[in-house]
Amino acid sequence: ANGGAIGRKLDFLAQEFNRESNTLCSKSNAAAVTAIGLELKAVVDQFREQVQNLE
Repeated sequence: ANGGAIGRKLDFLAQEFNRESNTLCSKSNAAAVTAIGLELKAVVDQFREQVQNLE
C-alpha cells in the first residue's frame, strides 16, 4: 500500500518535470537548449515508466 502512495507522488513529480521540460523547449531560442530539453523529456519518460512499477 505504501508503494502506491510513493508511486503517486513520484508520478506527480514526473508530470511536473514533463511540464517544465515542455516549457524549456517552447521558450528556448537556442538549438542547444532545445536539444537538452528534448533529452530531458526522454529521461522523464523513462523515469515515469519506472514509477509505474511502484503503483
